[in-house]
Amino acid sequence: MTRFDSLQAWLDWQEKLHPRPIDLGLGRVAGVYRQLNPEQKKPLTITVAGTNGKGSCVAFLEAIYRAAGYRVGAYTSPHILRYNERIRIDGVPVEDALICDAFTRIDAARGETSLSYFEFGTLAALGIFAEADLDIQLLEVGLGGRLDAVNIIDPDAAIVTTIALDHVDWLGHTEEAIGREKAGIFRAGVAAIIGDAQAPRSVVEVAEQVGAIALQMDSEFSYQKQRDSWEWRSADKQIDRLPAPAFKGEHQYRNASAAIMAINTLQPLLAVSDDAIRQGLESARLAGRFQLIAGAPRILLDVGHNPQAVQTLINYLSEYFPEIRIHAVFAMMRDKDIAGVLNMMRDRVTTWYLAPLANPRAATPDMLETIFQQQGLDNVRSGFTDFTEAFQTARQNTGQDDLLLIFGSFFLVSEYLSKFS
Repeated sequence: MTRFDSLQAWLDWQEKLHPRPIDLGLGRVAGVYRQLNPEQKKPLTITVAGTNGKGSCVAFLEAIYRAAGYRVGAYTSPHILRYNERIRIDGVPVEDALICDAFTRIDAARGETSLSYFEFGTLAALGIFAEADLDIQLLEVGLGGRLDAVNIIDPDAAIVTTIALDHVDWLGHTEEAIGREKAGIFRAGVAAIIGDAQAPRSVVEVAEQVGAIALQMDSEFSYQKQRDSWEWRSADKQIDRLPAPAFKGEHQYRNASAAIMAINTLQPLLAVSDDAIRQGLESARLAGRFQLIAGAPRILLDVGHNPQAVQTLINYLSEYFPEIRIHAVFAMMRDKDIAGVLNMMRDRVTTWYLAPLANPRAATPDMLETIFQQQGLDNVRSGFTDFTEAFQTARQNTGQDDLLLIFGSFFLVSEYLSKFS
């Protein structure tokens, strides 16, 4: 018997079911997974972790494998508009009914075990993918790696993109500690792709300790940009005349290179042509990452919410909007390095508009105002009732040739796309 008859009702209940919204650890979720799937049936799997770049990496993998003609499942988070975006088959979010059926099975199997919102979603995705006759599934870690629910699955290749300070209350206060948590997705005898040449030593150490096959950027693989293309190289392979990645920014060459390395290690199991790689690099799609909306003024959406991600945003703005006045609609979650982000962006933003978010994790406008004052920033406007009022005020005060930047949180970008796209 099903507990609820709508996806939204299930999600509302899940948000209140578990006493802690973030509860790292594999014991509970792994136990329920064994009840649901005692034979541990799964498709070929690539798991992706990292502070930034996870979503881009999964998008490249998804587009390339689809271009090669394979049936692909992708599990990502968070969503921007609809929960269903988290669970995709061949690029299409699965239907409500499929997710509700999966939730009903999970609810029956869990008994007295309490599961978090993210754990319910992970188990639903794994169950749906196990029955979908996939060639490969792509799993994006939600938070960390070692203790994230996704890590109940043994991958056939694992990628760690970048490491930076984020979620320090959960993962540790140094990059070495965070790197060790992210590298917890590595397995013995399995390719461990490290997408950052300057990754903390701990990432390589974990790979060595577990007996994984460490493959690091600028060591076992690399890329070289040409005038109008780029090339990718490893010890046994070179791919020339690659098109620029669909997503802007130098860091996307690194994300694409890590994805290609994973594909290369799995070639004996799932062959992919160079042409499919070229096609996938161009066709990959990802909402909310340097997403430019044409108009007067132009609007740029970016979900970057930590200093490393914001540095890539600054690099992008310097390359594509070097002399343009920038007005920013801004919000962040209260557990992020808000002061660090403001200090990095202080010389780029002409006026800040603080948008309230109806999310208990969000920093309130009053909290943000205090941090702005502490940073000595007074080019700030607040007091808006909601995102819509903040956005409309910002748009009215942004010149036709200026740029209106909406950034700082997935939830903020979601507000814009749900109301104005």
